[in-house]
Amino acid sequence: MAVRLLVIGSGGREHTLAWKLAQSPHIQQVLVAPGNAGTANCGKISNSEVSVSNHSILAQFCKEHSVGLVVVGPEVPLAAGMVDDLQAAGVPCFGPSAKAAQLEASKSFSKAFMDRHGIPTANWCSFTDPQEACSYIRTASFPALVVKASGLAAGKGVIVAKDQEEACQAVLDIMKDKTFGSAGETVVVEELLEGEEVSCLCFSDGCSVSPMPPAQDHKRLQDGDLGPNTGGMGAYCPTPQVSQELLQQIRETVLQKTVDGMKEEGTPYVGVLYAGLMLTKQGLKVLEFNCRFGDPECQVLMPLLKSDLYEVLQSTLEGKLASSPPEWHQDRSAVTVVMASPGYPGSYKKGVAITGLSQVEETGVQVFHAGTSLKEGGVVSSGGRVLTVTAVRSSLEMALHAANRGVAAVGFPGAVYRRDIGHRGIAHLTQHSRGLTYKDSGVDIAAGNRLVDMIKPFAKATSRSGCNAELGGFAGLFDLKAAGFIDPILVSGTDGVGTKLTIAQACQQHSTLGQDLVAMCVNDVLAQGAEPLFFLDYFSCGRLDVGVASAVIRGVAEACGLAGCALLGGETAEMPGVYGPGEYDLAGFCVGAVERGALLPRLGDICEGDLLIGVASSGVHSNGFSLVRKVLERAGVTYSSPAPFGKPGQTVGEVLLTPTKIYSRLLLPILRSGAIKAYAHITGGGLLENIPRVLPQELSVDLDASRWIIPPVFSWLQEEGGLCEEEMGRTFNCGLGAVLVVAFPDAQSVLRKLQAHEDAWIVGSLAHKQPGAEPVVIRNLKHSLRLGPSPCVVDLGPMQNGASQGDSSSTVPRKRTRVGVLISGTVYCVSGTNLQALMEQTKRTSSSAEIVVVISNQPGVLGLKRASLAGIQTRVVDHKLYGSRAEFDGTIDRVLEEFDVEVVCLAGFMRILTGSFVKKWNGKLLNIHPSLLPSFKGVNAQKQALQAGARVSGCTVHFVAEEVDAGAIIAQEAVPVLMNDTEESLSDRIREAEHRAFPAALELVAGGGVRLGDDGRIIWNPNAQG
Repeated sequence: MAVRLLVIGSGGREHTLAWKLAQSPHIQQVLVAPGNAGTANCGKISNSEVSVSNHSILAQFCKEHSVGLVVVGPEVPLAAGMVDDLQAAGVPCFGPSAKAAQLEASKSFSKAFMDRHGIPTANWCSFTDPQEACSYIRTASFPALVVKASGLAAGKGVIVAKDQEEACQAVLDIMKDKTFGSAGETVVVEELLEGEEVSCLCFSDGCSVSPMPPAQDHKRLQDGDLGPNTGGMGAYCPTPQVSQELLQQIRETVLQKTVDGMKEEGTPYVGVLYAGLMLTKQGLKVLEFNCRFGDPECQVLMPLLKSDLYEVLQSTLEGKLASSPPEWHQDRSAVTVVMASPGYPGSYKKGVAITGLSQVEETGVQVFHAGTSLKEGGVVSSGGRVLTVTAVRSSLEMALHAANRGVAAVGFPGAVYRRDIGHRGIAHLTQHSRGLTYKDSGVDIAAGNRLVDMIKPFAKATSRSGCNAELGGFAGLFDLKAAGFIDPILVSGTDGVGTKLTIAQACQQHSTLGQDLVAMCVNDVLAQGAEPLFFLDYFSCGRLDVGVASAVIRGVAEACGLAGCALLGGETAEMPGVYGPGEYDLAGFCVGAVERGALLPRLGDICEGDLLIGVASSGVHSNGFSLVRKVLERAGVTYSSPAPFGKPGQTVGEVLLTPTKIYSRLLLPILRSGAIKAYAHITGGGLLENIPRVLPQELSVDLDASRWIIPPVFSWLQEEGGLCEEEMGRTFNCGLGAVLVVAFPDAQSVLRKLQAHEDAWIVGSLAHKQPGAEPVVIRNLKHSLRLGPSPCVVDLGPMQNGASQGDSSSTVPRKRTRVGVLISGTVYCVSGTNLQALMEQTKRTSSSAEIVVVISNQPGVLGLKRASLAGIQTRVVDHKLYGSRAEFDGTIDRVLEEFDVEVVCLAGFMRILTGSFVKKWNGKLLNIHPSLLPSFKGVNAQKQALQAGARVSGCTVHFVAEEVDAGAIIAQEAVPVLMNDTEESLSDRIREAEHRAFPAALELVAGGGVRLGDDGRIIWNPNAQG
């Protein structure tokens, strides 16, 4: 449906915006209020007489005339709150709020904001007393010669004085004589900076910025930068003085920092942000901010905009800049020359007839009107700056000549204009002109060398037996014998990360892609049973950004360390013209080795009845992102939006960029044990296509999705995209990054080893494939996706995941007891399996308990990660940071109260709690001990049992008392001591008993079946639920 727009303003900027907007196929009509002669009845463009000062009348007009968007040009209505008032009335409006517009409306606010957020600017001070200002000028340790009216002064409120006397006179003119009216009630006195002045504008959606090409305005009236200051006598774009590297620095240290600062202060900046900069010998400094398009900068920027301006404005308002940045014409230059009335910037005559405009535009230049009006069918002057003549050509010099020829053809008696617009840029190009180099073609060898020097230490850190990972040679070497191989078979794999790249580039988050790249290759090699030995990367781009490339490759090196392989070499290819600005591509290559007899899959050993163990993924991993992006587009969600899945506070982009898991260190020891018959990496093709790749054709796969945790991102994608079960199973891993095939007798042993470090489940089995049957069937997928990360646990029969059988999903919901779990990071509890057992139990719909927080006294332990993946809040209270046990326990207590915890479970928590803490939580504090208490208290309980010759041991769940391993006993489970038991084997069997006893005891307490009496004895309630 075609849209009607309203542009507010009457200058050359507004004519330019209307001209560009009218080119959009989405636009039916562009109204301009009040407009000028150039915007009066020109194709889609026409003027409107609606009042722009009365915002209520303006809002009513927009509603009555179906105006779909208002674009505010000048700064005065922005500062007056036009955007706020129109949006409050339900009228879409482009531009910053009045509060955000303070960046321009108050120079003193702007300078203080820059100081608060570390944005480079000149030394300054603001004054409301002229005498204090003059004293500051005379005593400052720097040339304090720039005097600014703090308020809005139509771009003319800045005086650059020659000396202190002239600066003081400027203060008096502004503050006493009211040269700029109320705008001069406060003045800002600044240090005079020397250097090149440039204008850098960007679109901002409140989170992301998208810079425009840099431009340069010419403030002085006459050629050679002589004469008085004006609102601007011309501009050109782009400025050759600003390199791509410098523009990136401006983006990061000024534009993005400003938008981040405004967001941090509760005033998101949405609109166009204009930074006036000085390029000094000491680095770039911000002179001022404007909160709108510059005039005349707008007249050179819009002709260079390749994208549809209306679409850009919509993307900005919808927060989609990161995913839909505007495109600009490359290898073109634009120059605009302002034609002003004689006498400007002082008094001038109005009503001067202007002729020859249509003939000028026939020469290939564009005339934008500013101070013009219609009189008796003709165009006459009505302001100081009257016209801007704009030319776009393949070079800056050609654009200037074309614009000057256009100016000369305009019939405007006595017009004042400059003939040297762009002279600084032309001088810069002339000074730097020389014979062509490889860099001129877009390939920067020096940058490539800097990159190699930066990444050498990263690569060297990945050295391992067999190679030293030194970069710089023609090829890399690997010694298989030194790596311990006897009769090896080499295994190679190559992959990329697909369109996940697009999201990383849009979010400017490059560091995690390295792990994605390594994981995709290493996990493939691992599927053959091979140990990954070395890795090579390929990084290609249009223009090498050393910072981005080093972030990516550092991530590759760190991931190689996680995988246990060496980063042996790589290739960085700079290919101008092949990739767009900011774009790059990645590929990875991994070589591994496996002894001949250990090669996977062992197809001859795989048979009906074998079980499938699924190992958890971290999320989407690196496949299916083209579909993910389509779902996001359909749902109207951007990468910067708060994630409707994942942890609180995360954005959509952050969750989607969660790196792919690397399974080599987890799986290699188990693969070498011979217990694994096959391993399928769940990559492109999802569960349906990857598992059959490692199986005999006569076997089929029966998976039950209720047996594993499906991350919430998949539930959201399925619901928002309307994806069928088959599409989900064929595109995504649905929560399983790897699937192992094991014999039934080995399943529990393998599962325990996996669960010591990672979430894993028995997820299905193999059966004989019937003729015409599907090779993979996934039962309960739709139901489990709908339930999200807490599926109903069904009866698993003989394939239990270490938990008791069967829950009824039809149980009537009831209030659950809020549980907090305390864990540690010691050797005994690093596996977090008691925590896992408690989490599995409380996922059941029939459970009386709900784990609301997991607290660890050590950071980075696996239990915290497991809890986070299950959607449970986590906290770290590091005991090493507290001076006393009481202070530490007090902090734990406050966290528990924060989450309204009712029952506390100690799951391998290895700190002794103070008596005051135990008393407060008396009857609400549960612990599990690996013996049948009261026998074998304290540490090394299994060793004590073996030394005592006990024939029975086990585990005990008890209420915690002040005495260690004492308190009323809730539940016990006996475990026989076998003749050949070691501490390790006995501990393994007791741990299995713990996984049954602890959840059962928690249910008794949470459901009211057991409570602690005042005398310290157990009181049973046989009628309680649970």
